[in-house]
Amino acid sequence: MTTAEMKKIEKSPAVKSLRKEQAQQARKRAAKGSGDDLERGLKDSFPASDPVSATSTTTSGEPDVSGKPE
Repeated sequence: MTTAEMKKIEKSPAVKSLRKEQAQQARKRAAKGSGDDLERGLKDSFPASDPVSATSTTTSGEPDVSGKPE
């Protein structure tokens, strides 16, 4: 794709709308604060024996179907 084509795409109404929506969502996240998700998770899981984890422990990739031990 040429530079001229890229500039034309960047000016399209769809791209402008997408950029505007992304900016609005970013402002909402910033105003909300990062601690709100953790607080909500703590409240939703109370009482519980294990604390809420703020990180994901899953791994990406295909499962091993070869049957060989790692």
